[in-house]
Amino acid sequence: MNPTPLPDAQATQAYGQRLAGELLASGAAGGVVVLLLQGPLGAGKTCLVGGLALALAIGEPITSPTFALAQHYRGQWRNQPRILVHLDLYRLEQPGIADQLFWEEEELAHDQGEGALLAVEWPERLSQWPQGAWHLQLRMADQGRLAVLSGPVFPP
Repeated sequence: MNPTPLPDAQATQAYGQRLAGELLASGAAGGVVVLLLQGPLGAGKTCLVGGLALALAIGEPITSPTFALAQHYRGQWRNQPRILVHLDLYRLEQPGIADQLFWEEEELAHDQGEGALLAVEWPERLSQWPQGAWHLQLRMADQGRLAVLSGPVFPP
């Protein structure tokens, strides 16, 4: 897809808000939609997750789960309950541990039965990307950032 310019934090959150609607509309009812967020430190991954939260009417502040590894938020979309799960795999250098955390969180989100959006920062820590996941790469640019969305990802 064409890169989308994101000149500042406000534009990044607004993009995340629009993206949440597109991703949730593409997912099956009660299913889990996975968004892999890739980019260098300071690229705006957590800021973008804040936009996802706005789309789900989540009023609490979104912070990076670098030390907690996972944070869960309850919200709603189109008058239906939804869950936002925010994972940060940055500190997990062993793919096996990152994989285990991802699959546990994906299963937990799925078992809630409400439909979920699972946003994963630093997906390169996984041994392989989950089938059907969307991929968003945030790149630094002269003025702000560029967002490049692709997916869903289906391995060969």
